[in-house]
Amino acid sequence: MRNFFDLDDLDTDEWEHLLGLALEPPAQAPLAGQGVALLFQKPSARTRNSTEMAVVDLGGHPVYIQGTEVGLDERETAEDVARTLACYHSVLCARVFEHSVLVRMAGALQRSGFDVPVVNLLCDTAHPCQAVADVLTMREALGRLAGRALTYVGDANNMARSLAKAGLLEGMEVRFASPAAYSFSPDDLTGLQAFADRVGRGGTVQTTDDPGQAAKGAAVLYTDVWTSMGQEGERATRLAAFEGFTVDGALVEQADDDAVVLHCLPAHRGEEITDGVLEGSRSLVWRQATHRRTAMRGVLAWVVEGSP
Repeated sequence: MRNFFDLDDLDTDEWEHLLGLALEPPAQAPLAGQGVALLFQKPSARTRNSTEMAVVDLGGHPVYIQGTEVGLDERETAEDVARTLACYHSVLCARVFEHSVLVRMAGALQRSGFDVPVVNLLCDTAHPCQAVADVLTMREALGRLAGRALTYVGDANNMARSLAKAGLLEGMEVRFASPAAYSFSPDDLTGLQAFADRVGRGGTVQTTDDPGQAAKGAAVLYTDVWTSMGQEGERATRLAAFEGFTVDGALVEQADDDAVVLHCLPAHRGEEITDGVLEGSRSLVWRQATHRRTAMRGVLAWVVEGSP
């Protein structure tokens, strides 16, 4: 059994194998006749649809479960919910508020003898399935990524953290442009650089509060919403803090001639990205969204395959 919490769970061989499974799933459907629980504390359009269809692609039967249906840590503990679902399903996928919930569920399953992996569909610290889709999109558009610059403009959030790890697994120069109050902490940066050193592909991490500097010569410009789900009360403060961090036409012109623009969606047009850039020729956001399904095929096939 292999859980999938974030990309630093993988070494380079496992990373390449997972991407290979995404593009060429096993000939024999690895989830044939099996159920996959999709537990959502937080709603999502792309995550739900891509995961359900990936389960179908692999021969399984997805069951969508809203957090209110099980009363996670209200009517029942996360541990008991996980063990109940493991009675019926071969994989537990969960989109939760706190990473600790995933750890608790996986621990309870292991202690109780359930051979059921837990897949992180999103938590407060990571969004790894999206980052897998991002790399599939970048490789498809640009070919070899090693040595090229991946620039993320915006809040150093869960998406940014997983994206950084994906870039480092590819040997990229990962750049972050954020206001100081919304940048990675020194501990975060130390951890990311330690991961880069362990991976050994020559990737680096840089931070700045100057989007123009970060965009110069970049192969990829990436952004995400400035106000994520659950942060609505901070919206006015965040809009003021991120003034000047919009991915617009002028910023795109600072990047390489073949640079592409990515956004994990949903987009707040006119805030973190202009409508012209999102709908422009460099934007690959819909190919990126399509690859969420591709990515989930790889993740699910990898976790059910088991440790070598």
